[in-house]
Amino acid sequence: MADHDHDTHAHGHEAALEPEAPEAHATRRAVLQAAIGMGAGAAVLSTLYVGAGLIPKKEITPDREPIAQGDVLVYSQGPKRGQPINPAELKPGAEMIVAYPMNPESQVVKGAELKNTLLVMKLDPGTLDAETAKLAAEGVVVYSGVCKHLGCVVSNWVADKQLMLCPCHGALYDPKESGKALIVAPKPLGQFPIKLENNRIVIAGEPTRPIGVEAATDDGIRRV
Repeated sequence: MADHDHDTHAHGHEAALEPEAPEAHATRRAVLQAAIGMGAGAAVLSTLYVGAGLIPKKEITPDREPIAQGDVLVYSQGPKRGQPINPAELKPGAEMIVAYPMNPESQVVKGAELKNTLLVMKLDPGTLDAETAKLAAEGVVVYSGVCKHLGCVVSNWVADKQLMLCPCHGALYDPKESGKALIVAPKPLGQFPIKLENNRIVIAGEPTRPIGVEAATDDGIRRV
């Protein structure tokens, strides 16, 4: 009887030591790999979600809203800062005003965004080319003030030549020819269509070119 029990125990021990079937081993390994893969994937997704939550979102406040049709142009600086520009008070050919758009309903000046900087001047209507004249009003023309070269503000006016000058790198633009770039800048400034209402200058549509830096000329060669 003892021998039988010993044999039974021995056979059971041998059975326990029998190698695992290849199919079962492969299945178990696949399950483990899948579990590891799912765990790693979840960890990556979790990291991405956490990272996305840490990225600050840029808040568009009323003073940062983009230029819109109907906005009224106001002085950006000086004693008249924030006041609407009266086109009748502009000196033809003698000055260029750096301006900001103002929401006519909320009266909020959109001066916290560089891209909202505008250039206003009054010229002899007879000196404007056909394309420029279409978007002007009684000789008043309005351009984006962001230089196409490196994004500085085109803040200087060359009165004797009636040209717009960027003080950063000397880029020159001609307001009489649709903001044509004469030197340094790769492309023209965008011109805004305008209308005059109640002694105010009002934006009447989208600019002729995108606002901001543009890297190359139409022939693909950058000139600086």
